[in-house]
Amino acid sequence: KYDSASRMIGIQREITDRAIELLRLDSSKPSFILDIGCGSGLSGQVLEEHGHVWVGCDVSRDMLTVANERLTRQPKEDAKMLDEDDEEDEEENPSTGDLMHHDMGTGLPFRPATFDACISISALQWLCYSNAKNQIPKKRLVRFFSSLYTVLRRGGRAVLQFYPETAEQAILISECAAKVGFAGGIVVDYPNSAKAKKHYLVLSFDKAQKQPQGLTDASLLHNSTGVRVDSEEKSQKRRPVRKKKGVKTKEWIIHKKETQRRRGKEVRPDTKYTARRRPHKF
Repeated sequence: KYDSASRMIGIQREITDRAIELLRLDSSKPSFILDIGCGSGLSGQVLEEHGHVWVGCDVSRDMLTVANERLTRQPKEDAKMLDEDDEEDEEENPSTGDLMHHDMGTGLPFRPATFDACISISALQWLCYSNAKNQIPKKRLVRFFSSLYTVLRRGGRAVLQFYPETAEQAILISECAAKVGFAGGIVVDYPNSAKAKKHYLVLSFDKAQKQPQGLTDASLLHNSTGVRVDSEEKSQKRRPVRKKKGVKTKEWIIHKKETQRRRGKEVRPDTKYTARRRPHKF
């Protein structure tokens, strides 16, 4: 569905464009970029449109097959867009991308300082789960970030977009990145939107570098490791105590609605009728 659904393609392109923006690359020359969890090759295609050379890796062979078809199909589609009245033969531009089957949780098998930058779209969160007894999420995350720290050239940056299921996952990911020496933090775009909210882990080697801001006013907290984390548990106020069993006070209802909003769920706006008790049953 990622290769055929126009809505999914549009979202993937938008996220990749945002990731490239956060990389702050030198636009005067092409960069060599690693695309982790490249999937069907949509993000790699966007990298090519920006003039960059890329290598994509993914754990799914089926997705890589789709990506390979996309790489071979794209030059032909570009050729069809040329003016049909042009009598001169135009040379087809081959893809600047390459593909590799690999599990990022086992580390990245590249030489030190190979890549100028790295992106990852909607893949990092899968390292927080284990599909086998020998897969320990924290160890896989540390192994991944340690190898990423090695394969990036000094001065390079990595932008990893992901969907954390809980705030604990975001904290775990940030702690593992900081443990291997990365500086940076999580940038949250549209934090109050249920559908548009996106998390970007922006990593660099410069601890003094100013962290980019989200597209809206996102309050990012500082974790004890020095990596900024959007943690709803740490930002919550003390939970109001319900007076009686089964009776919901106005403070409790407002607190419940605020919690749902932080989790990205759609909640009706607060009005003067919020938590107002009806005088009688219908």
